[in-house]
Amino acid sequence: MDTTINDDVRWTTVCAYPRLEPERGVAALVDGEQVAVFRTYDGQLFAIGQQDPIAGAYVMARGIVGSRGEAPTVASPLHKQVYDLRTGHCLDVPGVAVPTYRVRCRDGLVEVAPRRRPTGES
Repeated sequence: MDTTINDDVRWTTVCAYPRLEPERGVAALVDGEQVAVFRTYDGQLFAIGQQDPIAGAYVMARGIVGSRGEAPTVASPLHKQVYDLRTGHCLDVPGVAVPTYRVRCRDGLVEVAPRRRPTGES
């Protein structure tokens, strides 16, 4: 993976856009954190934390991509809780969420930015 710095943001190259199959996820390491990256059928990109917050396992990239209403979603492959890919919020269990990351396609490459952490958090 290549890490580039642009506008004070370090973007990590995950893969070429065509290699990210629609409705499938890939796992990547971004700034020391495991991230699950998804491409929907309409071409949108999303990146969330790879760790299932309920089961504790790092499996979200293997989740089932779909939608609820207008929300693009992924269901955990373990217990099937559904998460909104835009916000990270669990749609089945109030108060549960996965972190989200900025993701983009630049020059045909999928790139993810590290999660912004509050001051003092490591």
